[in-house]
Amino acid sequence: MRIGEIAALAGVTPRTVRHYHHLGLFPEPERLPNGYRDYRLRHAVALARIRRLTELGLGLAEVRDVLADDAGRELAEVLQELDDDLARQAAAIAARRARLGGLIEQARAGLLPAEGPVSPELAGLLGALAPSDSPMAAKDRSHLALIDTMVEPEQRDRLFAALRPLAEDAEFSVRVQELYERLDDLADADPDDARVGPLGDELAACMPDELLELMVEGAQTDGAQEADSAFGEAFLDDFAPAQAAAVRRMLAALTLRAGERR
Repeated sequence: MRIGEIAALAGVTPRTVRHYHHLGLFPEPERLPNGYRDYRLRHAVALARIRRLTELGLGLAEVRDVLADDAGRELAEVLQELDDDLARQAAAIAARRARLGGLIEQARAGLLPAEGPVSPELAGLLGALAPSDSPMAAKDRSHLALIDTMVEPEQRDRLFAALRPLAEDAEFSVRVQELYERLDDLADADPDDARVGPLGDELAACMPDELLELMVEGAQTDGAQEADSAFGEAFLDDFAPAQAAAVRRMLAALTLRAGERR
């Protein structure tokens, strides 16, 4: 048989056969006097086996190991590893489908947050927040959605769990709304506006100790300083100049307060 004929018989392309030859996976047959490869039935059987193994999900290096092991021990081990991997993928897919199902239900009921899709923990937190037309409140919600993605799940869940009671506290919500509005008022102000300093101090005073502790813990994790530096610059760039000045004042006050608590 010629290369095109054996390729068609095994259900692959001639290019695939040449690739297998190049890798040493499929030994080349003897050549005829005219230079053409002379494929026999045994070559078709070997090529068909390679195809079946790759269809099971084995990589070509794994196929080579399997073919080299006449007793079949390598095949049993590789197939078990493949089955374990598929089981993990199936579990991950099932979890994703369950998550998507919840999002679909939320979307159909009109309950999906504008920032969505987000984690169930953040969705619950956003649902507990008091409605607000403040641009700064909307910005804060978008920052939470970013944290939802970039922070490790365990730390993220602890943060949102600490924020949830505050969101459900009517008195605290009124205070936060007032601070949002005062930040909104700085949208067109100069960084040296007299309102900046007092507002930054009040923003820091509004931060509960438990949230401050979570921030300090997060800053002490591996690689956090470099990541926080890059995030901090982008975070401040998202504000108007006077708003950024107030936030810097808040961060400085929180840093001082955290140092005093150690």
